[in-house]
Amino acid sequence: MEQYKIDRINELAHLAKERALTEEELAERDALRKEYIAAWRESTIAVLENTYIQTPDGKKHKLKKKEK
Repeated sequence: MEQYKIDRINELAHLAKERALTEEELAERDALRKEYIAAWRESTIAVLENTYIQTPDGKKHKLKKKEK
């Protein structure tokens, strides 16, 4: 996610503390938040897919997805 979008999320959060946001601002904030969370999830999954656990005997095991 681009830095200017993160800055805009923060700007809208500060505005929300000072006054009520307009409908357009609320919609923009919601869309930006959804985009931010999607980017965060994608990044976190990428990190976890490349994570290995090393056992005391020195073997490395890739993390497995939790079954639902």
